[in-house]
Amino acid sequence: MYPPPPATSYTTAMALVTVVSMASAAISETGRQLQYSKFWNVGAKKSTPKLPGKMGMLLMYTPAFLIGLASFGIFPNEGLRFVLLKLALTIHFFKRLCEVLFVHKYSGPMFLDIAIAISLSYFIQAATMIYAQHLTQGLQEPLIDLKFVGIPIFLVGLSGNFYHHYLLSKLRGEGEKGYKIPRGGLFNLLICPHYLFEILGFIGVSCIAQTLYAFSYTLGSAMVLMGRSYATRKWYLSKFEDFPKDVKAFIPFVF
Repeated sequence: MYPPPPATSYTTAMALVTVVSMASAAISETGRQLQYSKFWNVGAKKSTPKLPGKMGMLLMYTPAFLIGLASFGIFPNEGLRFVLLKLALTIHFFKRLCEVLFVHKYSGPMFLDIAIAISLSYFIQAATMIYAQHLTQGLQEPLIDLKFVGIPIFLVGLSGNFYHHYLLSKLRGEGEKGYKIPRGGLFNLLICPHYLFEILGFIGVSCIAQTLYAFSYTLGSAMVLMGRSYATRKWYLSKFEDFPKDVKAFIPFVF
């Protein structure tokens, strides 16, 4: 299904590092969550500089968006699959920036070190996915070509993620910072449907790319978001006595 591995150990090593580090992060999320969004003050480090929530989120996504945009100039004319991958990554992070600027409403600040760490992680992962795709140029195409399967999967994931982010934003009125139980869409079944659709989007990216690194990133992201979904559901159960117990974390009726 995937092209033969190129003559480099970098992407293979990065694939392993990505899965292992994200698996570790997923386990951590079930205990001590990464400090942003509703978990920003969990185990807060009082001496660490903080940014306004919107500024922190912009810092998180901007470098990855810029490397996606720059990749069109760095690696021009390298085939349709590569163009589709670069488009998918650039559109994904552009959408996230637009949501930060125009959709999300923020309940608290973000620690500067957390914002930098997540930003660096997104940047490295996006750059590595692009570089891994560059290394496949001139190699034999996969026996089963999934790029045209990946496009609609990516678009469904992108749209579903945006829709549920929009629903979350409508829970708060002007100036409100408190949390409410989400309603509408798949929130009647899941507490984090936006995470589920985000992973669906990256499954689409994996199908477009068909590289080992793209697959490893999708697998790692799924583990992290499942862990954070579990923590989010646990948080809602602790905060709201009327939280519906049949609403799952990540997978309808299952988990």
